Amino acid sequence: MNLIKKYNTAAPRYTSYPTVPYWDNGKFSRMDWQDLMQASFREVNAREGISLYIHLPFCEQLCTYCGCNKHITVNHGVELPYIQTLLKEWSLYLQFFGEKPRIRELHLGGGTPTFFSEENLSLLLKSIYKDAELLPDAALSFEGHPGNTTSGHLKTLRSLGFDRVSFGIQDFDFRVQEIIHRIQPYEQVARVTEEARAAGFSSINFDLVYGLPLQTVSSMWSTAEQVMDLRPDRISFYSYAHVPWVRGTGQRHYTEADLPADDEKRALYELGRSLFIANGYKDVGMDHFALPQDELFQAYNNGRLHRNFMGYTVVHTSFLLGLGASSISDCGRAYAQNEKQVGAYQQLVNAGLLPVVRGHLLNQEDRLLRRHIQSLMCRFETSWTRQDTQCDAITEGLQRLQEPERDGLVEVLPGKVRVTEKGKPFIRNICMAFDARLWRNLPQTELFSKAI
Repeated sequence: MNLIKKYNTAAPRYTSYPTVPYWDNGKFSRMDWQDLMQASFREVNAREGISLYIHLPFCEQLCTYCGCNKHITVNHGVELPYIQTLLKEWSLYLQFFGEKPRIRELHLGGGTPTFFSEENLSLLLKSIYKDAELLPDAALSFEGHPGNTTSGHLKTLRSLGFDRVSFGIQDFDFRVQEIIHRIQPYEQVARVTEEARAAGFSSINFDLVYGLPLQTVSSMWSTAEQVMDLRPDRISFYSYAHVPWVRGTGQRHYTEADLPADDEKRALYELGRSLFIANGYKDVGMDHFALPQDELFQAYNNGRLHRNFMGYTVVHTSFLLGLGASSISDCGRAYAQNEKQVGAYQQLVNAGLLPVVRGHLLNQEDRLLRRHIQSLMCRFETSWTRQDTQCDAITEGLQRLQEPERDGLVEVLPGKVRVTEKGKPFIRNICMAFDARLWRNLPQTELFSKAI
């Protein structure tokens, strides 16, 4: 456990490099984004298609652990105006594209996508499909809340090509559910899981979180056993990110005294992991487990696993378009994030403007380091034997890995770094060694959650 204490420092989750706090927004403009996005789209659309992320931000209640961009309301009258704005934003991009987008990946995230009625989700998706080509092998997925995902939602989305659903479970212990304001009994989760299978979904994911307030070894054991009874195809087992300085009042409903200590938190993870592995699940990347027949494990096993702003995916495209408030896009040469506030986002779109308000233009070093960090996150190794994969920041990163190497977390070989089994829990720390922008401007305030 000494390693836990040693390496449990604040570290990014590396869904991108550079990470959002280190974007150079001052050198970014909406015109830059329009030009680079348009050029990149024309390069990749015919070859590989694009990924599409749609952010649906509404929730009926605040879950206090949540780090997503959300808008709390019980007024479902917001659904149709928001969808109309999404489709206007889509139309703006279509004008820049000049040709029909070929969709290889589509994900509905939130917020709570199943806040929206099945009729409105159908309207949104059919309108998107009308102006695009949905590729035969497209990976379509959505996030569902067990409390409001109906059989109608599942049947509708399945009929529209969706094959994977991720349910936010977090924990089955009532005391934990109560303090994080997320009450969903086991019976409710069992029902929606059975309905998803009956509707034809071939991959069901459960999101679980360790390190939540009031969690104990006993409650984690019980939760993990109940999850094993339902046997989802995938499990995302996330470390709770306690960042009240970012998330505001939600995470101030409890204090650090309610949270497991560092050693206790890691024990919760190891307990869950041991039960998953004992029941046939395989470790995949960071914080993920999958049954051997699931495509996520197969992608990891075959070296095809990819990581982007949506997390781990089985599809690798060079162009990710984000629609909706707070969505982030990645055209390979630049990142762009939409306005976060729903009202301001709608105003920009309705004025005929792309709603991007900040972003980052990637230089050559950024692109190179992104490739290495991506490789570490997805394959637990990276190499720089070719000249076009080398830069001074690699040498600097290797110096920072000297202590992790002494601790047995990595093997540093000629032109290569490999993460050991012992080092996998510390992958965020290992990637951070190559984060040149962070080390050149170390944060003076709290930016990231702890790594362990």
